[in-house]
Amino acid sequence: MEKKLLADLQSKAKEIRKLTIEEIGTLGTGHIGGSMSIADLLALLYFHRMKVDPANPRWEDRDQLVVSKGHAGPAVYAALALKGFFPKEWLGTLNQGGTRLPSHCDRNLTPGIDMTAGSLGQGFSAALGIALGLRLDKKPSRVYTIIGDGESDEGQIWEGALFAAAQGLSNITAFTDYNKQQLDGYTKNILDLGDLRAKWAAFGWYTQEVDGHDLEALDGAIEKALAQKDVPSMIIMNTIKGKGCFFAEGIEKNHSMAFNLEKAREAIAVLDGKE
Repeated sequence: MEKKLLADLQSKAKEIRKLTIEEIGTLGTGHIGGSMSIADLLALLYFHRMKVDPANPRWEDRDQLVVSKGHAGPAVYAALALKGFFPKEWLGTLNQGGTRLPSHCDRNLTPGIDMTAGSLGQGFSAALGIALGLRLDKKPSRVYTIIGDGESDEGQIWEGALFAAAQGLSNITAFTDYNKQQLDGYTKNILDLGDLRAKWAAFGWYTQEVDGHDLEALDGAIEKALAQKDVPSMIIMNTIKGKGCFFAEGIEKNHSMAFNLEKAREAIAVLDGKE
């Protein structure tokens, strides 16, 4: 990856984090942990890899992203606003009455959202259905989908994994946000996933494992995934829940947190290196 592109993507990821912190702080509560951990991936997809048109969100030939862990909506909204799908001012209405930005992603409300999600496991199945539909229509577009490690407790994830491999859905690239935490604690203490890479490989997926905050490593993994012609691809991202928000990063109870705008601005200043 060229240095200029890398610097631009790093800047975009930082801005997504800042906007996410601010929108949740404006509301006073929200899913900060799992939003912050996917900011780097969102920057890479929306500003480098995905073929999208903010002026035409339902463009038939677009690439599509299904964020199955729909509670990460605040980060997705930040990325969409930054890309120009809707005004940044909308971010201040997160999960409030009359908003077009509900707590969990909703394709009927938000320009740029390709599939409603939030009931864990179901978004992943929908992404596979979209990928199959695109193949049947002989469209070259790709589907990307993000699942959580806590979400991977759902049997529906593994049913989908079997289906995708059996169908040879090579037009889908999935990512596991492997931040090692879920709502009630650490994944290893709730339902240990074991060797996640080996599991996906055993289910017939081309599987890679990378640092989810290393944009060059992520981009290289996507490049390898795009080269696969007969199998679906899973990229397991080792991430830190709450990454980039000083009061959320590295603590256990960071799935959803209450904080005000003053605290949000403090976190943004720290992220900017001003404090």
